[in-house]
Amino acid sequence: MNMIVETKNVTKTFGMNGIAVEAVRGIDLQVREGEFVAIVGPSGSGKSSLLHLIGAMDHPTSGEVFFRERPLSRMNDGARTDLRAREIGFIFQTFNLLPMLNVFENVEVVMRFGGLAKRERIQRTESLLKTVGLAERMRHLPNRLSGGERQRVAVARALANQPALVLADEPTGNLDSTTGTGILELLREICNSRKQTVIMVTHDFRAASYADRVLVLRDGRIRGEAGLKGVTDTHKTLNQLLELELE
Repeated sequence: MNMIVETKNVTKTFGMNGIAVEAVRGIDLQVREGEFVAIVGPSGSGKSSLLHLIGAMDHPTSGEVFFRERPLSRMNDGARTDLRAREIGFIFQTFNLLPMLNVFENVEVVMRFGGLAKRERIQRTESLLKTVGLAERMRHLPNRLSGGERQRVAVARALANQPALVLADEPTGNLDSTTGTGILELLREICNSRKQTVIMVTHDFRAASYADRVLVLRDGRIRGEAGLKGVTDTHKTLNQLLELELE
């Protein structure tokens, strides 16, 4: 499989009250096409900052991020915007749905900038909403949906432009365990059937168990990682990673 994302010695420093805070500290990371990678760490470990750098939503202080061997630092703002629109789908913990648009419109609207014909946009939206189990709710406004349903809309929207890479930032953080499991199974199915790449950041090792590979992030650095494909005792493996996080 080809490499879709690579970071080389990436750092990110923020200024807070006149103090420099290093959120990401020299991270080297490689993710292959079709892989499901979970990045686990506590609040403040740098997970979301790293995800924003990978998704071309922020610039590193130093180092380089590559998307399919293309360095993001050499892209102008227009090229980065186009990359995010066409090749990267985002799923946020807070859903980020447009409250004045119904379910169908929240998914369909992101395809309007890609030059798709109206018929194709309608067909793709209906197909995605059927996939996430919301075919009967497509004319509802977000305020008439449960949290799990809103997150399913967010998943459908993230897939609307058929991105090569899906980035999920704590996608189950605001959901109960049963609803969260449904979202994780959807993400797992994206990799299995659509061969799309998923990078998910989470504080939850149970959520991470759905991934092919888990990385532990603490204090802006990768402290350890483990592959879960073919592992018979994932519980033991995840416990070993948890110990790294708690050290």
